[in-house]
Amino acid sequence: MNIYALIDRLIYISIKNNLIDEMDTIYTRNRLLSLFKEDSYMKNEDINLNFHETLNGLLDIAVNKKLIGNTLYEKDIFSSDIMNTFVPAPSLINKEFFIRYHNEPKEATDYFYNLSKASNYIKTDRIAKNINFTSKSPYGDMEITINLSKPEKDPKQIALERNSKKNNYPKCLLCIENEGYEGTVTHPDRANHRTIRLNFNNKNWMMQYSPYLYYNEHCIVLCTEHIPMSINKDTFTNLLEFVDIFPHYFIGSNADLPIVGGSILAHEHYQGGRHTFPMNNAKNLFDFKLDKFKDVEASVVHWPLSTIRLKSENIKSLVNCSNLILEAWRNYDDESLDILSYSQNGEPHNTITPIARFENNKFVIDLVLRNNRTSNEHPLGIFHPHSDVHHIKKENIGLIEVMGLAVLPGRLLNELNDIKSFLNNSLSIEEIKEYHKPWASYLKDKIKEENLSIDEFINKEVGNKFVKVLEDCGVFKLTPQGIDGFKKFINSINSI
Repeated sequence: MNIYALIDRLIYISIKNNLIDEMDTIYTRNRLLSLFKEDSYMKNEDINLNFHETLNGLLDIAVNKKLIGNTLYEKDIFSSDIMNTFVPAPSLINKEFFIRYHNEPKEATDYFYNLSKASNYIKTDRIAKNINFTSKSPYGDMEITINLSKPEKDPKQIALERNSKKNNYPKCLLCIENEGYEGTVTHPDRANHRTIRLNFNNKNWMMQYSPYLYYNEHCIVLCTEHIPMSINKDTFTNLLEFVDIFPHYFIGSNADLPIVGGSILAHEHYQGGRHTFPMNNAKNLFDFKLDKFKDVEASVVHWPLSTIRLKSENIKSLVNCSNLILEAWRNYDDESLDILSYSQNGEPHNTITPIARFENNKFVIDLVLRNNRTSNEHPLGIFHPHSDVHHIKKENIGLIEVMGLAVLPGRLLNELNDIKSFLNNSLSIEEIKEYHKPWASYLKDKIKEENLSIDEFINKEVGNKFVKVLEDCGVFKLTPQGIDGFKKFINSINSI
C-alpha cells in the first residue's frame, strides 16, 4: 500500500478526531516522513480505511523497510512513535483539561478520554476482541469479561525478554517516568502516553486511562512517588476528595496485602471511571447505627463479599468513620469463622478494599472486609477462590472483581468452546482439559434440565462459578452464623 496515501489518511482521521488542526497538516506529514526515512512526498488518491487499518498499513511498511522487526513489541513501540506525532505535550494537554474542567468536570474527562482513544494509547481495537456478557445471580446481574485484549507473545519475543538486560527505569509500570517513555522488549511503549496532574489531600497525583479498559472510562490515579500501596486514614480522604473533584466518577483501591490485593502493590494507585457496577445496585441486608457518627448512614449490603456501606454529606465524617472501622477490623478475630487478624509471627491478615462515589447528593463509601489467611485445606487463601473454581478463576480477586465484574483469562475462550462441543456430542470427555472434566460432566447432566441454548447455558454456568468465587472471598458468609458474626463485629465498633 502507498505510504503517502496512508500518511495522508492518518492525518485526515486525526484532524477529524481533534488531535490536530488542519493548519498542522504539512508539519505533521513531514514529521511522519522523517520517521519513515522518506525524503520526498507525492500526493496520491484518497483511500478509505479506518484508523486501525491505516495504522497497521503503516506498520507493515515499517517492517518491509526494515525500520523495525516483525515482532509485537517493535510494532507497538513504532505505532506509539507514529501517534506521538499527533499528541500535544503534557503541559498543553493539562492546560486544555483544566480550562474545560472549570466549565464542567465531565467536559474535561471527555476531552482526555477521547484524546487517549484517538491517539491509540487506549487499545480500542484489542479491547473489542473481549467477550462480554451478564449473568443473573441472587445478588443481581454479574458482569463477565473473557480477556482477549492482550495479544499473546511469540516465542521469539519471550526469548528476547528472558535474555534482555533488566532496567530499573521506570521503576514500575505506574511510575511518573512512563510518560513519553519509548518502551523496550520488557517494558511497554509509552511514547503517546499522557497524564493529568492533580492535587488532593495535599499530595500530587496523576490521572491516566488504562490502555486495556475493563469498563467505561477506566482510569488509574497514581501517586507521583514510588511508594507501596497502603490502606489508612489518608486513603479514605484521597478517595473522597477525588470524587468531590470528579463527582461523575467512582474511585477505589485494591487492598494492601498479598492474596487479597491487586497485581501491583509496590506503587500507590487507585482505579476509577464512569461505570455502574453490580455491587452499586446491591440492596441493604440490614441497617445499623454508629454511635459516634450521627450524620452517617450505615448498612451492610446483600453482597457475597462482606461490605459495609456508609453515606453522608460530610467527607470528614465519612473519613473518620471509615478509619474507625478499618482500625477495628485490623485487630478483629473470630476463630469460629476462621478470622484471625495476625499470625503468631505478627503477619497481618485483615484489611479493606474501599470504593467511593457521589450519589444522590451524598458521598458513598463501600468498605469491603478482606482477610488473606491461608490453611492446609486452602493454601492459596481461606478467603480466596477455592480449588473447585480454579479451572475458571484462580487469580487474586481485586477491586474490579469485588464490584461484580469478572475478568477471566483468555484461555477460557477455546476451552469453553470445547465444552460446548462436548455438550453437543462433537467432542469426547477425553478431549476436554483435565481441570474442566468434572465440571463438563456435571454440565452434561444439568443441561438436560435447562430450556436454554448451549451458549446461554454456558454463560449462566460461568456466571455461577464467578458468584462462587466471590462467596469464597466473603469473610462473613451470608448464612445465619455468618450474619450473626458480622453483627458481632459491628457491635465491637460501637464499643471502641
